[in-house]
Amino acid sequence: MENAPEYVIEMLHITKVFPGIIANDDITLQLRRGEIHALLGENGAGKSTLMSVLFGLYQPEAGEIRKNGVKVEINNPNDATALNIGMVHQHFKLVDVFTVLDNIILGAETTNKLGFLQKKEARRKIEALSEKYGLTVDLDAKVEDITVGMQQRVEILKMLYRDNEILIFDEPTAVLTPQEIDALMATMKEFSKEGKSILFISHKLNEIMAVADRVSVLRKGKYIGTVNTKDTNKQELSNMMVGRPVQLEVHKTPAKPGEEILKVEHLCVPSHLHKRNAVNDVSFSVRAGEILCIAGIDGNGQTELIHGLTGLDKASSGTVTLCGKDISSASIHKRGEAMSHIPEDRHKHGLVLDFTLEQNMVLQRFDEPQFQKAGFIRNDEVRDYAEKLIEQYDVRSGQGPVTIARSMSGGNQQKAIIAREIDRDKPLIVAVQPTRGLDVGAIEYIHSQLVAERDKGKAVLLVSLELDEVMSLSDRILVLYEGEIVGEFDPKAVTVQELGLYMAGAKRAGEGGETK
Repeated sequence: MENAPEYVIEMLHITKVFPGIIANDDITLQLRRGEIHALLGENGAGKSTLMSVLFGLYQPEAGEIRKNGVKVEINNPNDATALNIGMVHQHFKLVDVFTVLDNIILGAETTNKLGFLQKKEARRKIEALSEKYGLTVDLDAKVEDITVGMQQRVEILKMLYRDNEILIFDEPTAVLTPQEIDALMATMKEFSKEGKSILFISHKLNEIMAVADRVSVLRKGKYIGTVNTKDTNKQELSNMMVGRPVQLEVHKTPAKPGEEILKVEHLCVPSHLHKRNAVNDVSFSVRAGEILCIAGIDGNGQTELIHGLTGLDKASSGTVTLCGKDISSASIHKRGEAMSHIPEDRHKHGLVLDFTLEQNMVLQRFDEPQFQKAGFIRNDEVRDYAEKLIEQYDVRSGQGPVTIARSMSGGNQQKAIIAREIDRDKPLIVAVQPTRGLDVGAIEYIHSQLVAERDKGKAVLLVSLELDEVMSLSDRILVLYEGEIVGEFDPKAVTVQELGLYMAGAKRAGEGGETK
């Protein structure tokens, strides 16, 4: 190590404290030049906090950062950028109403002598980069009109445009389809071949095994150890991460479907992006005591279908019947009272981010007698209820029930929503991406909860982009492609490859074989 420093970045004895919680407790992390280094840990283990310290968003209480063996001060993201450190955040930092091009150059604009923007040059540079790495995006589209996968490409191009050499990816695959994940992995390998060094936060063990050279594990804010991926396996990593053996498989008895709970007939929901319907003439039903999964590649109408059912979007035609009652024209509030909904976008539709955790736990129930008297909220009852759910679902936060929801880790925000929705005890649970951004320990728990609800006679409508989850959790699978159902399958009788063909639109029911 005497000649050229072996490590391009060293974070030595970093400690970061928030009210009520030591997020990073004396952590040392060393990144080699040109390696893909994964950072693995449960939700709230301190992974994002540690990377935010490296990116200058937080200042540590103790410890130092070295680049190429020399101590550096990173007081804000501009300092990080000057040191060629870039970061793609778990929740993207983009301006919705700006174009892709404007988002990429924002904060790093090239101007001429008079201070006017030189957009032509910027465009040329970005086009060359997207060509080189296969990151095609429409530079003139507004960010609010492009898919999440595309938004992530914009974030990656932002880093490349700034010539960053150290790239931090925070949960980069949480919102991507299997195909987009493969493409991202290939891009990451390409970067490391060129000598860029990558820190990759994840708790998806398959991905870590596929791309990372080394893995460092954090647990409850402490450093557990670093291993070479070639010398380890998924079971060992999950034990290091959770501190106990984890069931990576879902255990469930065969379903015993009962009466029809939800019936959807000829539903059409218009698209926000183009003239045609996002959901086109869709019919299906979900029975008590079964988990019906809607599988598909993101952007094929799943979001609009669920919005049509829950009332977040207006259907243009078709009927929705819940427990024998037509709710097609019922208000969002009325539908919300009749079903539990774990929404796709936890920030937009799941939580009020500036409310406390306990307020979020009773969002739809504060007017029930248990929680109010003569129009005044019974705060003690709300607190007791929140504390019960926090303990039951292991929701981790700095200040318990009075924690502001915004300050919690993404995975713990998700656990809070799931706790609230399952506890509402409705006949239908609509679960959209319920384990998005959760670690193996939490996924194991959520899966067992959904199976338990099914066994109590609830109808569960699951929407998932994770094929492993689709295969292991569902009792029946419907594939949605371009807003239409193209096949119905029994998970025990279909392969992932076969499903993939239907999801990509290469096959449909009635073409080459029976699907049931």
